Amino acid sequence: MSQNSDALRAIAQTFRLIGWISFWIQLVLGVVSSIIVLLFAIFSQRAGSPSNNPGTGFGVFLAVCGLIVLGAGIYIAFRYTRIGRQLESSNSSNRPRKSETVQVLRLGLWINLIGTLVTLLGAQAIVGTLVARSISPQAITTQFFDPTRIISGLDMLVVQANTNTVSAHFAGLVASLWLINRINRP
Repeated sequence: MSQNSDALRAIAQTFRLIGWISFWIQLVLGVVSSIIVLLFAIFSQRAGSPSNNPGTGFGVFLAVCGLIVLGAGIYIAFRYTRIGRQLESSNSSNRPRKSETVQVLRLGLWINLIGTLVTLLGAQAIVGTLVARSISPQAITTQFFDPTRIISGLDMLVVQANTNTVSAHFAGLVASLWLINRINRP
């Protein structure tokens, strides 16, 4: 009986540790990405802004969707810490069943997979727009006269925001996979 108790305690501690690590990584990267996307939204609305075009707009929309899904991923990471706390309970009726725990872990996997997909699609739209702007014949000949052809630092920041969001979703995926592996260990 003590061996089961020690194994359960180890699993509970792993849930809490991995949950907190995942939570903070996702939260920090999500906040940084949100600030960057917000700044992009504010400054790209100025008249004559090179970032004000339909391709970038759709990419930013998908980036925002990825951030919204990341919010759910952050919640799931926090939930892992609560599951760890429940598993440490001395009252066995307060502990979640293994099937419930696995269900939460699978939900975390799906949330972060969907978030990664949406964010990557947004990154593709944004980068595609930037590449099209940079290689168009008019960009070479009229770059100094047509400000809509210039790739600005603001454009690159939104690419960085997407990279941060994908990294945050990746951290959530790794945490969920690690915990699924730990819970299914013999």
